[in-house]
Parts: sequence; C-alpha cells; structure tokens
Amino acid sequence: MALLLTLLRVAELMLSSRNAVRLKAAGGIEKGARHYPLMVGLHVLWLISIFLLPQERQPNGWILGVFALLLLARLWVIASLGPFWTTRIVVMPRHRIVRRGPYRWLRHPNYLVVQAEIMVLPAVFGAWELAVGFGLANALLLVWRISVEDKALASHRCGPTSERARKNEEN
Repeated sequence: MALLLTLLRVAELMLSSRNAVRLKAAGGIEKGARHYPLMVGLHVLWLISIFLLPQERQPNGWILGVFALLLLARLWVIASLGPFWTTRIVVMPRHRIVRRGPYRWLRHPNYLVVQAEIMVLPAVFGAWELAVGFGLANALLLVWRISVEDKALASHRCGPTSERARKNEEN
C-alpha cells in the first residue's frame, strides 16, 4: 500500500513540476515558496511513517474503501485543474480561476482531500496517533498556505465575468 501511494505521489510531483515550469515560463508567478519545503517535509515524514507501521497490522476494509474514494477525488481535482494543477501556488496573470469539477462548490477541494488522506490512511491500519498527529500538523500548515493562496488569487476572484469568460471556464 505504502509503495503504491509513494509511486502515485512521485508521478503527481512529476506532473506538478512540469506544470509549474510551463506556467512560470508563460508568466506565472510563484507565491508562498517559504512554506513549500515544510509541506514537502511533512508529507515525506507521513509517508515514511506509513512504511514503518508494523506489518502485522491488518487494514480495516471499510476505512480502506474511504481512502480509495479519496484517491478518486484527488484525480478529479487534478483533472479539473488540468494544466494549472501544481503542488505550488503559481498565479497566472490574466487568467480566471477554475470553477469546474469540485471547484464549482468548494474553494480548496484539493486541500480537503489531502487533509482527509493524511488522516484516513493511518486510520486504515489503526494508527490513530499518526492520523491525529499528522492531521493536526498538516491542518496548521494548510491555514498558512490557504491564507497565502487566497491573497495571491484575490484579484482573480473579483470583477465582473463576461458571458464568454463564463463559457470558457465551463469548457
């Protein structure tokens, strides 16, 4: 399980890196770079902790099913943002905020999914101390990150939206 999750995260980081490089080359501006290493470090420690769980722990099938749904939700988020998805905060001047997929209803669905994953996967193996500890640490970092992201995107949220721009967002 941990190996599969690690491979998925590495693939996501490769996609994220490719998108971030392309976005920056197109004039994107990165915000919040100071907290990024802390987030990466926390997620690496979380993955290592999953690897270090005793092998005799039997997974809870019901909670494992919830985790599988979270993985599908993560894919939905990534697909909804398409070429704008990255693990970094890269603001594109003159681009509107994506409002399709889960972004129609939630401002930060990716963070909700990540927060849930961080808490649910350890719970699959009954490691409630890891679920709570990493969940709290990640929540604290997310408060900082969401504040930075909201400030960075504030100018993209205000102002009238033309009918043509609305149609482009939906497509």
